Amino acid sequence: MAGEEEARTRTERRLKRAAQLLFFRRHRVPGVKGWELKKALGDDYLEVLGVLDSALDRLGMEVKRISEEGEARGSGGEGGGEGEEERAARDRFMIVLKEPVIEKASGERIDDVAMLAATVAFIISKQGKAPRKAVEELLNDKFPKQRVLFALDRYIRQGYLGEDEGVVYIGWRTRAEVDRKSLVDLILSS
Repeated sequence: MAGEEEARTRTERRLKRAAQLLFFRRHRVPGVKGWELKKALGDDYLEVLGVLDSALDRLGMEVKRISEEGEARGSGGEGGGEGEEERAARDRFMIVLKEPVIEKASGERIDDVAMLAATVAFIISKQGKAPRKAVEELLNDKFPKQRVLFALDRYIRQGYLGEDEGVVYIGWRTRAEVDRKSLVDLILSS
């Protein structure tokens, strides 16, 4: 009995610690890297995150695992379980809403949200990548040039977009926080 109670208390502490790490931002970028969770929670941190995900499900939230390197991943067949552990250590874990409940939950200006939505929709229409100049031209038709340049740089810094040699693409944070299918459906229905 005492050992069972001790194990339950330990699990509760680890669950609370995982929630604290994921809910409260410590860096500019939300979420926590897998290696940080492993250090704080132990080797079975993925199991703790599974329990936390189950608890958050009732609140309309989920723990999301995002690869910052891109959506496509190798099969991991050659490394066995070790390759998966290494990928999990590099990935970012964050808590996101399953469905948008409150329209003003982001805290961003409406024109900034509009710029991001237009940029993401434009990039999706171009099969996931678009020249930065083309994105700037699109946004310059509706917004001041200085705001557009500042906003694009900020979206790249925050992880909503990525840029490689003048080509802009969907960032890891957009993959985590934005339901791209719903965005496209909303734009097409307008």
